[in-house]
Amino acid sequence: MSLSPDDILNLFRDCGAVLQGHFRLSSGKHSDTYFEKFQVLQHPHYVQQLCGELAKRFRRDSVEVVVGPTTGGVIIAYEVARQLGTRAVYAEREGDRRVLRRGFTLHEGERVLVVDDILTTGGSVREVLEMLEPYRVQVVGVGVLVDRAGGLVDLGVRTEALLQLLVQAWEPQACPLCLRNEPITEPGSRFLQTKPTP
Repeated sequence: MSLSPDDILNLFRDCGAVLQGHFRLSSGKHSDTYFEKFQVLQHPHYVQQLCGELAKRFRRDSVEVVVGPTTGGVIIAYEVARQLGTRAVYAEREGDRRVLRRGFTLHEGERVLVVDDILTTGGSVREVLEMLEPYRVQVVGVGVLVDRAGGLVDLGVRTEALLQLLVQAWEPQACPLCLRNEPITEPGSRFLQTKPTP
């Protein structure tokens, strides 16, 4: 049975993965809403369901390799690849770019699907797409669990999101929460940290 966007949003909410507050996102932008995907990804049966939905969307594209950025993208890439019957590789950060390590390689002409967890500005996915260019692979598309940019991010390839929302995010200098001196949280760090606003 397919999951509707409402089903997926309710799944995230039921797992406590939709947080409200004042957050500094990995993109550097600020938002009053944060999707803590690891509250969902800790449950293998939810990962199987969600990645099954992504795999369905690309099942006819003859995907040969699924690539995901670390960290959340590793889990998603593995499970989507498992369901498509192919392999998964992971793009790790090295300075300001992504690279393949651990002996991973890609071959010219291979059909590649890029997956990630949450799309805000598309920064991580763009890093992966740039990393793929020298390999001369065929990128069949990008699949994400949640597109919080409401479909406004153009990655230059077909992009499929299981859930598409337009969630407000501001540049730090334009953040109304900063103007109200609300404490800010950086949820992407190892431990949640609350810091005074700049």
